[in-house]
Amino acid sequence: MPLRLPNRWIWDFWLARDGKDYHAFYLQAPRSLGDPALRHFNASIGHAVSQDLREWCPLPDALRPGPPGAWDDHAVWTGCVIRYDGLWYMFYTGVHTSEDDLIEQRVGLATSTDLENWRKHPDNPLIEADPRYYSRRDPGTLGPERVWRDPWVFRHPKTGDFHALITASVAEGPADGRGVVAHARSDDLVSWEALPPLTEPGDFYALEVPQLTEIGDRYYLLFSTWAEAHSAARREGTGLEPVGGTHYLVAEDPLGPFRFSTHEFLVGDPSGSLYSGKLVEGPDGHPCFLAWRNFAPDGSFVGELDDPLPISVGDGGNLRVERI
Repeated sequence: MPLRLPNRWIWDFWLARDGKDYHAFYLQAPRSLGDPALRHFNASIGHAVSQDLREWCPLPDALRPGPPGAWDDHAVWTGCVIRYDGLWYMFYTGVHTSEDDLIEQRVGLATSTDLENWRKHPDNPLIEADPRYYSRRDPGTLGPERVWRDPWVFRHPKTGDFHALITASVAEGPADGRGVVAHARSDDLVSWEALPPLTEPGDFYALEVPQLTEIGDRYYLLFSTWAEAHSAARREGTGLEPVGGTHYLVAEDPLGPFRFSTHEFLVGDPSGSLYSGKLVEGPDGHPCFLAWRNFAPDGSFVGELDDPLPISVGDGGNLRVERI
């Protein structure tokens, strides 16, 4: 059954696997807020464990915002977990509102030896947007923002260095199509250099919660966005009705170049009922699709983690999720 907490909403999530255990880390906020829109600036990072991606056992919270004045004092947002040299590294988004009401988004690090007790790095934040490549201010749905969130970190299979994929926007072009997947590189997971984006702008305001995964001889770059975030140029160019949900780009190399193999979303509908989808290797060794439940058919907010759905790869390499 879905992971649902009686007193807290759940939304964006990421996973770490340790033996047979799947550890889910997720954004959470009190249902007592009443208005789901208030959850973004009341977010902390929760933690649960499962062996089948269906039955979950909640654990103590992983991370909370920092003290007043800290770089992450307003909220902590989406991240990822990677293991290296016996230590678990959690990269996460820290949110701070500046004096001119800009919603600052930066990426920091916490580490753990057991996936339960996390210590924030003393040099946080570690990865920031380079103004040579990325916008300083964008009109966001929550107010003016510096889009720099949702890090996905991986180790390059050939070169051994580390790369971060980050939700960002470029400084030029129509505002509704500036969304890109940013790129940063590191040799040690602590010192990072921001580099030009790995995707081209033009289609969306934001490409959120990226995930890179390899299936066969292809790399799939998953991202999520909402229906209103489709650019006018995309709507005209594809002729498709905009949907919210999870889509993907493909490449033969983990650093691209990335392209659309189809403009049809992997999972999408006008309300974006499933969001932040991830491809996960299930307990049986087969890939599955895991997302969180966003909106119900009546338009109400749900805020819980869905059960995994089967996924297949077609002859042309396109992915297909079987909706049950």
